[in-house]
Amino acid sequence: MTHIRIVMVGFGNVGRALARLLLRKRSLLADQYGFTFQVNGIATGRRGAAIDPAGLDLERALALVESGQNLEALTALPVPASRSEFIRACQGDVLFENTPVNVETGQPAIDHLRTALECGMHAITANKGPVVHAFAELSALAAQKGRRFLFESAVMDGAPIFSLFRGSLPAAELRGFRGILNSTTNMILEMMEEGKTFDEAVAYCQKIGIAETDPSGDVDGWDAAIKVAALSTVLMGVPLKPQQVERTGIRGITPAMIAEARASGERWKLVCSARREGGVVTGRVAPQRVGPDSPLYSIGGTSSYVQFETDVLPGLGIVESDPGPETTAFGLLADLINALRGV
Repeated sequence: MTHIRIVMVGFGNVGRALARLLLRKRSLLADQYGFTFQVNGIATGRRGAAIDPAGLDLERALALVESGQNLEALTALPVPASRSEFIRACQGDVLFENTPVNVETGQPAIDHLRTALECGMHAITANKGPVVHAFAELSALAAQKGRRFLFESAVMDGAPIFSLFRGSLPAAELRGFRGILNSTTNMILEMMEEGKTFDEAVAYCQKIGIAETDPSGDVDGWDAAIKVAALSTVLMGVPLKPQQVERTGIRGITPAMIAEARASGERWKLVCSARREGGVVTGRVAPQRVGPDSPLYSIGGTSSYVQFETDVLPGLGIVESDPGPETTAFGLLADLINALRGV
């Protein structure tokens, strides 16, 4: 039986969902996958941090954070001010990095993951920034250290996209893809179809927690653009930055445009796409009208969809229905299992 020491940097909705999933699956992980675990360190953005080489009480950590208290009550060692020093002090076997995404640089998540790999840990993240801005560097460092850099949850939460190409589609050449990759804009456009104004729809998405206080990352297309960049970088082998993706958000979509599309039997969707021409990949995010003949037409609410075109499979689609922190957490757990299995 292998015993795994876990470090968690980022303990928001996804980090806490992962903690609950680990606790719920503890017996299964031991019985079917041959490992037990303890959490040596947790660092949060606003509720402090804690380290215990003997293992933190994960249920108590959840209770403290969810009641608005600080984690420092759990620490057995002084907590370094630097996150990189914190990661080193925890002496873990795997890092789960779940800090907020930085579209422009991928930092500080890149430094967190680099530190973990340098310390001989597997590095797992749901953060798109490091995938786009440091995929080659972190993958090379992981290979050098005999560890894994994995990020299944970076696009479409727990849906197996990266692992699908890594495992089930050997030698398939990805020529392009098209889909709906931002669930917030999909919900906003659907609510506008139901008669809400743009501002009312955004406010509702903020209320239910799928849009930030500043919704620009979603409504201006940045979240969708970085996902296009991540898929191109990893699956098509052509590095793209989100700034290189042609990008138009949904602010310009008016109720009149929604009504006109509906009268024609069509719907507005924020469509993400990429296409390979020779050695160049062109990425695009833009609102488009789609009809009932398009698989994008029926993608409602917070669901996502992507259709891949490969040289051997001309149309392979994946739908993820109504994701949440729990589905993202599952992708992180799957990465852990696959890292330990060497998959």
